[in-house]
Amino acid sequence: MREQMATGAGFIAALDQSGGSTPKALALYGVDAAQYGSEEEMFAEIQRMRARIILADDFTSKKVIGAILFERTLGESIDGRGVADFLWNVKGVVPFLKIDKGLEDEANGVQLMKPIPGLADTLAKAEGVFGTKERSVIHEANAEGIAAVVAQQFDVAREVVAAGMVPIVEPEVSIHSTTKAQAEEMLKEEILKHLDTLADGQDVMLKLTIPSTANLYDALADHPRVVRVVALSGGYSTDQACDLLSRNGKMIASFSRALTEGLSKQQSDAEFNAALGGNIDKIYRASL
Repeated sequence: MREQMATGAGFIAALDQSGGSTPKALALYGVDAAQYGSEEEMFAEIQRMRARIILADDFTSKKVIGAILFERTLGESIDGRGVADFLWNVKGVVPFLKIDKGLEDEANGVQLMKPIPGLADTLAKAEGVFGTKERSVIHEANAEGIAAVVAQQFDVAREVVAAGMVPIVEPEVSIHSTTKAQAEEMLKEEILKHLDTLADGQDVMLKLTIPSTANLYDALADHPRVVRVVALSGGYSTDQACDLLSRNGKMIASFSRALTEGLSKQQSDAEFNAALGGNIDKIYRASL
């Protein structure tokens, strides 16, 4: 798994829609809120969507080298196997687990992660999972806020590393920020400071917004404690995200909405697989 994440050609599929983002993801997939009457039914719908994606012919390690899952998904199954087990042992795709519990209210231009209760137990139970993903958001080029975001991210990362897993540190910079480029410069320097405090074996991945300045994050990708730098789509369309990503030689994709763009529950399997295959191929080529 580590070798595949460090050197594999391809991208990470973000299939980690959580309670807050699931209704929007389902709406884009053609499932109206009126079609499910409870949270259980909502999660059943999104699981069917995820399973349909994972079972598609083009969803293999030839182009998709990893996938991020929502915690609830670990308890689900595909073809009688746990989802993480199915991903790795059937599809050859490395499984990750989203562990954050959402965002605090904005302060100092950023949103920190909410506390993550029971994290040690969650990590201990994540059998067959290679790593985690945890997200914060930066809205402004505010030095105090960005320092707080990165410090919190690396505190969580150390706990994940201690559990024998590889964390994906994700301090997203909003694509709508009026100070996006400045925030990204500040974020890069703050991350470098924290990377330099890690000991041998305390390795992380980074999931970052595609930067306004192409190849800004090359120094992070080259750092000995970084396994891989991956990009989030951040609200860009598939074509926009792929075009911007292709300008950054040391980043690969970890897209969610851009991966599922144009998919619909109402499509036939042939139509669904063709639409998904087209997205996978675009994202794969942009990641090379």
